[in-house]
Amino acid sequence: MVEKLKEQIYIIPLRDVKKAPRWKRSNRAIKEVRSYLAKHMKSDDVKLDRSINEHVWARGSEKPPRSIRIRAMKFEDGQVQAELAEE
Repeated sequence: MVEKLKEQIYIIPLRDVKKAPRWKRSNRAIKEVRSYLAKHMKSDDVKLDRSINEHVWARGSEKPPRSIRIRAMKFEDGQVQAELAEE
């Protein structure tokens, strides 16, 4: 059993997603979330929950949300798992 080392809630700004072409914005948003968590949790192994993907893609590829609230958990083996934080 791998134990949890750290649990943190992040509000990730997705304003840079607007720089991407309209049809690639949700793809870029998922990549931004993954890179933000890799930087802040200091791990390259980031697993995103399905709920994050569904929230980002809810309005299609052209209109992702401006920011997203995520609960990230880092485990002993260095893996980071992220899920959508409940409001």
